[in-house]
Amino acid sequence: MLGVAASGLDAEARTLALSDGSVLPYEQLVIATGARPRVLPAFAGHANVETLRTLEDSRRLRVLLESGGRLLIIGAGFIGQEVAAAARAHGVSVTVIESAPLPMHGLLGREIGSWFAAVHREEGVEIILGQSVAQVHGSGRVEEVTLDDGRRIATDHVLVAVGVDPDLGWVAQSGLPTGGIPVDAGGRSALPAVHAAGDAAAFHDAFLGRHALSGHWEAAGRQGTAVAHALVGSSPPPAALSSFWSDQYGMRINYLGHAALADAVAIDGDPAQRDFVATYTRGGRPIAALSVGRPQALGELRDLLAYMTEAPAA
Repeated sequence: MLGVAASGLDAEARTLALSDGSVLPYEQLVIATGARPRVLPAFAGHANVETLRTLEDSRRLRVLLESGGRLLIIGAGFIGQEVAAAARAHGVSVTVIESAPLPMHGLLGREIGSWFAAVHREEGVEIILGQSVAQVHGSGRVEEVTLDDGRRIATDHVLVAVGVDPDLGWVAQSGLPTGGIPVDAGGRSALPAVHAAGDAAAFHDAFLGRHALSGHWEAAGRQGTAVAHALVGSSPPPAALSSFWSDQYGMRINYLGHAALADAVAIDGDPAQRDFVATYTRGGRPIAALSVGRPQALGELRDLLAYMTEAPAA
């Protein structure tokens, strides 16, 4: 049913309200409505501001990049960094503004955050850290922004890349949480016959000892498989490590585990040559790894961290 959205859920009657006014009964329901990019109110209503979530978003952004000009990116997470790398490949002038002290600082820490910042600067990206946009200037289009410290940055295009929120407002009346639906290993929610997978779901992480959102493609694929097993009455596949990858400037970057919980990190290789593995430990025990330019190391790193799919929270 294309062009029709879910607008409400009655779990007791096992019916789904649709945006065209109709009601659809179900025997089993899988909620896989994904997530919506977060928006910044200051940029609302400006024609040259984009987010990146869908194929259509990607096509619009590609047209902007091919037209040249100056691109301002708000946020230095992986979406912001990947777009910066793509834009530089097209010869676009890029400025990235990040409110944290370093890119990915909260997740990957000072050493790797500093490395990411250095890589982008080497590629010609202007990285401004520890600053937020205080004011937007322009009528209908963003022409400049003023930062917290008073600096003004001129731009032709803006990408807002400050994360996503689960697209779950339509389930609020059902009693399910709209910030992510807690589910078991088979994607089963607290409501009978209602499952969830992907960005809408918070699967239980045995190592963390709690439900957690993932927000990554690999997790969504695994979770969809787990829900399919549950629907046909079979056991879900074994749990897998939290993981994702990123491609930037010809580098493949792979990440596994929970680096934010680490108290130390060790580097094997040469970050200056973009060829290394960072292993994160807590109390001397490996709990995460990030590899750059070494995709062949992924299997070994999965084996190193395999215990994390079964161990209780540290």
